[in-house]
Amino acid sequence: MKSVLITFDQAFYERILATLDRMNCRGFSYLKDVQGRGSKTGEPHYGSHAWPSMCSAIITMVDDAKVDPLLEALHKMDVETEQLGLRAFVWNIEKSI
Repeated sequence: MKSVLITFDQAFYERILATLDRMNCRGFSYLKDVQGRGSKTGEPHYGSHAWPSMCSAIITMVDDAKVDPLLEALHKMDVETEQLGLRAFVWNIEKSI
């Protein structure tokens, strides 16, 4: 089991949900208003007058076999509209209840 944290411009929300549904990744937690900035490129997402856009984040637990197809789908989405910003991070889940 892996955990995938997806951070994204709020404009991606519907597309990411559709991707999770299509890949049968049912369980997730959604954080609606997240502020931040990319480590290399992209504009800050602060929700301020100067930087009005906001980010969101979704964390989901998926079977190991679903990780690579999910990352490929998310990467494709990011490449199509790089200026918005989308990142995904994966780590192992040792235990869950």
